[in-house]
Amino acid sequence: MATRIRRRTILAAGAGAAGLSLPGGAAYADDRGTTRVRFTLNAQVLDGGEQVTSITLRTAGLGPIDPAGLTTGTFGVHAKATSPIPIAPGDIIFSEYDLDRTVTAARLDDRGDIVLELSHGEGQTGAGTLGYIAGKSRNVMLDLTYTLTQRAPITLCDHRSITIDNFVQNPRLSDPEVDAFSSHISGSGMKYRLYSPARSHSSRGRKRPLIVWLHGAGEGASLPDNYYDNETTLRANRGALGFATPQAQRIFDGAYVLAPQSTSYWMENGPRYAPLIHEIISDVTRRHHVDPNRIYVAGCSNGGYMSMKMTTVYPELFAASVPICGVVQAFPAGGAPLIPDSELARITTPTWLVTSRDDPTVDPQANTVHAHDVIPGSLMTLYDQVVWNGYRFPGHFSWIYVARNDPSIDGTHVWEWMAEQHRQ
Repeated sequence: MATRIRRRTILAAGAGAAGLSLPGGAAYADDRGTTRVRFTLNAQVLDGGEQVTSITLRTAGLGPIDPAGLTTGTFGVHAKATSPIPIAPGDIIFSEYDLDRTVTAARLDDRGDIVLELSHGEGQTGAGTLGYIAGKSRNVMLDLTYTLTQRAPITLCDHRSITIDNFVQNPRLSDPEVDAFSSHISGSGMKYRLYSPARSHSSRGRKRPLIVWLHGAGEGASLPDNYYDNETTLRANRGALGFATPQAQRIFDGAYVLAPQSTSYWMENGPRYAPLIHEIISDVTRRHHVDPNRIYVAGCSNGGYMSMKMTTVYPELFAASVPICGVVQAFPAGGAPLIPDSELARITTPTWLVTSRDDPTVDPQANTVHAHDVIPGSLMTLYDQVVWNGYRFPGHFSWIYVARNDPSIDGTHVWEWMAEQHRQ
């Protein structure tokens, strides 16, 4: 039978002898004999968006745990995900859930904490951290409530066993790639995230490139709900994160990565947003070790439009532009083009466009292919469909290829091409 370690046991034997930390630690027993453990949800941004992939229980304070006694059935995990803002009558939010998560492995990490690996993967429901509100065309960070149940005792190396009575969830997700981006607000009130290169790059004394990632429509704010999170720009896809990976950092010899978040969506008023983005770029360039001749802009969908728009408004600012499934025609159809041919024809920034033929959201022929025909000297990669690691994504998700440095022309991949461009 499992034994619950009481506080008086600790006081009699000493905290070290009992193998428990006193209150204030992550795991301890209180006066009522309740063993309390905090846990953290670990997330990872997959190509299709962020998912909770594992849970870390802060059990190191319980004492040395026998890993042989941990199985996938030791703990049960229930997950509930709900919208952080009210959903209007008749509207719908995708990806809310209330279900049991499957534990695929239970192990100890190098600190002695228990890690529960959870079933996850592209297309799997009940693992995501974001919900999509249809009526607002916006992603929001879901409120995640995880309930843990211990189904079998934890065995310590001294053959004692413990049952945890109280699990306390850390409200903040742990996602090292996302957490590597610092959070900021510009002077005009626009939020943005910034990745700074590692010391191995930044300490060399040379100025570093700056890559500006402009998000899609679903990652802007949901106003007037006053929902402006500075989170979904990084969690909805790997667009910005890709440029912060070790592979990209080697190619760019250490680069800053900037991800602004619009207060609605860029296509709502590109000419108004352009100077607000420029303000952030100027501020980051001034405050950090940025090479003004190596500033690059890339973006997907709505951000693909804004990538091109920025090069029409600021023709001397960027060394290269990578618009992905961007919009230049009226959207929705019927109005004036968002970027008329007269503006596209004056773009002098080296431009590499990317899209997929089966994009059902932004017509590739009327937008990307047309822009390629008009922008002088532009390059283009046109995929047939979006497939990565054997999983077929919606055709609009061609940003996945750029986030993985897949597009190539004559043996040169898109990241290498970007890194070779310098503003004259």
